[in-house]
Amino acid sequence: MKSKVQKSEEDWKKILTPQQYKILREKGTEPAFSGEFVDNHDNGMYKCAACGAPLFSSDTKFESGSGWPSFYDFASSGNVVLEDDNSFGMKRTEVKCASCGSHLGHLFDDGPTDKTGLRYCINSCALSFDSSKNTK
Repeated sequence: MKSKVQKSEEDWKKILTPQQYKILREKGTEPAFSGEFVDNHDNGMYKCAACGAPLFSSDTKFESGSGWPSFYDFASSGNVVLEDDNSFGMKRTEVKCASCGSHLGHLFDDGPTDKTGLRYCINSCALSFDSSKNTK
């Protein structure tokens, strides 16, 4: 994957908080139920906290009970990239920002069956929220 936003790791460290850097650039995760957007029910657009790319509409957010913001679809084709993740002895699908290559979370197949059946399980620290933008 060739990212559109190119920054050195030192530049990322300057613009991200230590927790954001650990999650977005080092593929970390935040503790369940600790994130700012787990219980956010406002209308708007969730964007990449690193580069501001639009990622998920509030229209696709749902309560998964997992402890992380969960979405059944992304905002626009090409905004997220999926990659195999076999770390920690598990086979998962990593979700990354297509614009800057930042780690966002993981994709699971236990989402709402009346929608896509998918659950994009995303770290709150990987997101910013814009309530002024149309979610469509």
